[in-house]
Amino acid sequence: MIDPASGQHSLKRVIGRRTLLLFVVGDILGAGIYALVGKAAGQVGGALWVPFLVAFVLAALTATAYAELVGKYPRAAGAALYVNKAFNIPFVTFIVAFAVLMSGITSAGAAARAFGGRYLAEFVTLPVVVGAFVFLGLVALVNFAGISESVKVNVALTIVEAFGLLVIIAIGVYALLTGDGEPARALEFHPANGAFLGVLGGTALAFYALLGFEDSVNLAEEARNPQRDFPRALFGGLAVTALIYLAVAFTATMLVDTRTLTDSSGPLLEVVKVAGLAFPPKLFALIALLAVGNTALINMLMASRLVYGMAREGIVPRLFAAVHPTRSTPWVAIVFTVGVAAVLVATGDVGDLADTTVFLLLCVFAMVNVAVLVLRGDRVEHDHFRAPGWMPALGAVVCVVLALPVTGRDAYVYIRAGVLVAIGVILWFVNRLFLAAGKPEAEGGSEREHPS
Repeated sequence: MIDPASGQHSLKRVIGRRTLLLFVVGDILGAGIYALVGKAAGQVGGALWVPFLVAFVLAALTATAYAELVGKYPRAAGAALYVNKAFNIPFVTFIVAFAVLMSGITSAGAAARAFGGRYLAEFVTLPVVVGAFVFLGLVALVNFAGISESVKVNVALTIVEAFGLLVIIAIGVYALLTGDGEPARALEFHPANGAFLGVLGGTALAFYALLGFEDSVNLAEEARNPQRDFPRALFGGLAVTALIYLAVAFTATMLVDTRTLTDSSGPLLEVVKVAGLAFPPKLFALIALLAVGNTALINMLMASRLVYGMAREGIVPRLFAAVHPTRSTPWVAIVFTVGVAAVLVATGDVGDLADTTVFLLLCVFAMVNVAVLVLRGDRVEHDHFRAPGWMPALGAVVCVVLALPVTGRDAYVYIRAGVLVAIGVILWFVNRLFLAAGKPEAEGGSEREHPS
């Protein structure tokens, strides 16, 4: 598609409200709930639904900031664009954008690694890295095919993964009606460091299961009516997934003891295997694999769009803004993000990559919540959603608290995140040096073309 203003290739506006809502739901559902329910149980005990509830309430605070900003500035780049407009400090903008980029890729890496765990073992045993590489290749091909094709695949996988979670909920309803399970276990707390720190640590972990609502803002440039559709999709998607997650968490803890959930890399499969309502375990394992695949697809889709948006803003080289003339997809950005994901998959495991994702995004969320308040003085001509001032303010405080070591996060996560950010710093200064080196030559060329 050609942008009539610039004459350059631009992204197609093909995403409607319903598809966007499904995209938000599909981005939140997936690898997190299918793989991390047991880890949350390890933090709080039987009452594992509590950290999910708290995490959704706290995420809603940050969602209000995103809803306001995407309505004001409906362009790709997301948090990088907002921070750039709020503070106008190129280095800060780059670091925020790089953190978001890395969080998306680390999340996709975690999903790719999870692909070779307990669910895949129902069918075949393969080296995790080999399976992850093949999986990333397939994701890249779907991404390159186009946004319309990618979103269609996402919609199909969203329906499948939602069906799998509805199966778990149906199992829970059946168990309640027949008197199976132990519903009282859902009210039991057995945290190692007390109830408050247990819930705090569980909430920080549960954030990975609900990450995704922030990714959809990077599709602003491809949405038909972002001012009207994004707030409804964001809050609607959060509400739908909150209800599903709470029901799934309650069912899991009611039917499976906490230790079994904690030790399993496929905790929901453990629920299916002990359920009185029969459902083929292999079929559920297939559903779980597709859900994990959907998480990776969406994260890689958003990562490539973020790189594209950064290039459009001049934050990274213009090369990354190249759009394929026939597919209308940012093909250079796709190649770059897949390459980074492959390195992460080869060097990290599921837990490390998931925790790194959460930490990076919590830092970004804090910046976005501050940015929306700073930008209140920047008026735009069109109508858009406006968040109550106290919500993003509280959201910033909450994000900072959840990013602290008090949540029990392993020190290795901070080291890994620091290394990733350090790579971004190096890239920033290298890019600046190349720009500075090229400037005199450009000026000299101008003088030769127009001699005095």
